[in-house]
Amino acid sequence: MRLRAGFLSLLGLLLATATLWAGGSGLNVIVVVNQNSTNSVQLGNDYCEQRGVPPQNVFRMIGWTNGVIIWTRTDFETLLLNPLLAMIAARGLTNQVDYVLLSMDIPYRVLDSDPYASQNSTTSALFYGVKDDTGSLGSCSLPDSSSNSYAFSELPLREAQPDTAPTNAFLTMMLTASNLAGADLILSRGVASDSSFPTQTVYLAKTSDQLRNVRFVEFDNAIFAGRVRGDNSLVWTNSDSTSSTNLLGLMTGMAGLVLPVSAFVPGAMGDSLTSFGGEIFENSGQTTLLAFLGAGATGSYGTVTEPCNYTQKFPDPRDYFYQDRGFCLAEAYYQSLLNPYQGLLVGEPLSAPFARPGTANWSSLTNGAVLSGQAPLNLAFSAAATNLPLAQADLFLDGQFIQTVTNLPPAASNLLSVTLNGFTVNYTVRANATVASVTTSLAAALNAQSTSTRVQAWPAGDRLELQSLDVTVPGSNVTLNASSAIGSAAQLTTLLTSARPTFLDTTATGYLGVLVSNVPAAGDWLQLAFIKTNGAPVTVGVTNITAGTTVAALTQSLLNSVNANPALQSADGVLASDFFDITPYGIVAAQFILYARSPGWPASQIQVTLTASTNLLTLPPGTNQLQDNLSDLRPRNHLYVSSGAVSLPVSFLLDTIQFPDGYHLQFPDGYHQLTAVAYEGTSVRTQTRISRNVRIQNTGLTATFTPLLVGTNATLEMPLQFSVSASATNIACIELFSTGGSIGAVSNQPTVVFTVPSATLGLGLHPFYARVTDTAGNCYQTQTVSVRLVPSFQLSLAGTPLNLSWAAIPGQRYVVLAATNLSAGFQPVASVTASNAIAQWPVSAPGSATAFYRVQLSP
Repeated sequence: MRLRAGFLSLLGLLLATATLWAGGSGLNVIVVVNQNSTNSVQLGNDYCEQRGVPPQNVFRMIGWTNGVIIWTRTDFETLLLNPLLAMIAARGLTNQVDYVLLSMDIPYRVLDSDPYASQNSTTSALFYGVKDDTGSLGSCSLPDSSSNSYAFSELPLREAQPDTAPTNAFLTMMLTASNLAGADLILSRGVASDSSFPTQTVYLAKTSDQLRNVRFVEFDNAIFAGRVRGDNSLVWTNSDSTSSTNLLGLMTGMAGLVLPVSAFVPGAMGDSLTSFGGEIFENSGQTTLLAFLGAGATGSYGTVTEPCNYTQKFPDPRDYFYQDRGFCLAEAYYQSLLNPYQGLLVGEPLSAPFARPGTANWSSLTNGAVLSGQAPLNLAFSAAATNLPLAQADLFLDGQFIQTVTNLPPAASNLLSVTLNGFTVNYTVRANATVASVTTSLAAALNAQSTSTRVQAWPAGDRLELQSLDVTVPGSNVTLNASSAIGSAAQLTTLLTSARPTFLDTTATGYLGVLVSNVPAAGDWLQLAFIKTNGAPVTVGVTNITAGTTVAALTQSLLNSVNANPALQSADGVLASDFFDITPYGIVAAQFILYARSPGWPASQIQVTLTASTNLLTLPPGTNQLQDNLSDLRPRNHLYVSSGAVSLPVSFLLDTIQFPDGYHLQFPDGYHQLTAVAYEGTSVRTQTRISRNVRIQNTGLTATFTPLLVGTNATLEMPLQFSVSASATNIACIELFSTGGSIGAVSNQPTVVFTVPSATLGLGLHPFYARVTDTAGNCYQTQTVSVRLVPSFQLSLAGTPLNLSWAAIPGQRYVVLAATNLSAGFQPVASVTASNAIAQWPVSAPGSATAFYRVQLSP
């Protein structure tokens, strides 16, 4: 086989002509390690092992030694962003990678040139670029440029790139803790959570901290969305307590809190809306996001500078709805953040407790099979459920995207039919449609008939949210039927399903916010006039009778009068609550909220008119109903658009000539790993993966690859060497690869011994293989040998009788060596197989002479 001009370069050309959708696996992640931190390197290695990250997806950040808190924008761009983008392009990963994992000991705050400049988190800067605080309030501003267009899109990232991102957008999270063991625990919880389908509760807490509980206005929307899907895990609480355990999530708002060790189950997300939750290794006086992770959460969020309490800068509770749909943790968080530029995301990004992968059958290809020339390959995927069809299948070789082998987008001329309240709306799929474009077009078709259906539709990715427009009709009486047909297309690949056969009524309570401003004079008055749903009028008013009364005091008096009026205390009455004095924040005003005393849309139809003396200003003007939260009150349903097929057969020809050979009778396990990935035909894009180890042979070039070490484990100070010997003498290059890509190459030698800088690789499991290229351009890739680098042995000698002990790997054999004269060298005296994490060897008959002991790994 003649190798093209650069194996990775041609892969880059292949990638440029195909689209790869990330569904969230180790194939789609870049792991960034700080090469100057042994903990960062080891955690990165652990992540690669547990998440199946290919070795070429590791980026070693070089040159940072100035702490883990802050770096300048220049440092961030010079040491991380620009080299990372160059590495992704050079290795042909541009259309493969959507996630970046920052492995501890990397600064989390990006600062411009002076202490008063804009401050961004490192995770958000990698997501959509560094944003400037352009407003007059500094970090308390909400600049337009910081808006995240990916938020609430319910789309794969590649279909909804944030429109303010100057380069590639990456769903970036940092994995860190106060120590390596804590970070590893977060990782293991994330892996354990995958497809675990937890049934625990998520608490959405409205606290007594009025400045930090502002997200409560978003709770009902998320709860309602979950209920339509049949998920009742989201529970609204009016509590400051954080003592609950076994939670799937907690969204709260307090500056300080204490969480029990077992607060969360694997896959849980939790955060608090407070100023400095992202100052994780600083003493801000507030509880940081690390408290949530230390209590068992898999992901959390906090801001790295003063954000003020804009809800847009903090996760919306819909992140739990997105997670329930099957999106991974990083997707759920970034979709719920409208302005994340000051926020730090920490945790395990791929955690997906509700992902539903399908199944795969590749019985036609066995491990060790030999492929050559144009190799026909056949396999079959099956969806996890009929409403989760599979739309696309991609092929990866050794962890790198090769080609899309099957793609079933919505077929032009498929017919979609929706019947609402007995009125039918039909839609024909157009040419070159995507799932998102079908959803948008179907919403438009439905809204064009809303006068007849009395239903309005809002598109969000692959989902249409339907809301009834008739307050007199309960949701149980609003019927929905959805179907799809092949039409004149060759096949049916566009599917339409409804969440429920009838609409669902809300559990939310209608409310109306009122505001009073200006300084009241003696004689000024306020009045609230109500017309209840039974037509009964009720009027409540207060008058200021003394000079010096504040607007807050007068407004509080009006609130108290509402709650004291007997005619407003029945089930069809009104409750006044959530009083807030705005005056300390620069505006002479006060506000409160009027709530219907019963839930539901009909109960919110009480009419309210707020009036005042001419010296006072009031809002809202005119007569209003208790439906500031109208969209949370209307009965709802969902429609879901998807593409693909429940059964997805895949047949294709693999041109093996474009890849390095890998074949030798000594090594029956094969040298190349083929991975086929099928993607769910929804916005969630859950992956179904299957792999086979194969051998490719198109030329006579071979090579032997021999690790010159004892066993499969080694310590950092042990010699780590590999011998490569080619079958021919006309060798142009032999290159050795491991975690992070190429680690050494020699030219014009058919045989070479590589000495590996094991300290650079760090503790953990590492794959090693060599690629041999002859002068004719033929290329051969050897088998992969995995070596685990383990800590050096710290020996302890104690007890009566004496015992030699050391930290060990259960099941690993060790050789004990001893010497009484160091100049004579050490000799083996025992072999020990560890039964647990501490290995012991009784020192037999210790003599009076001084003895020296060593322990090494056994073959």
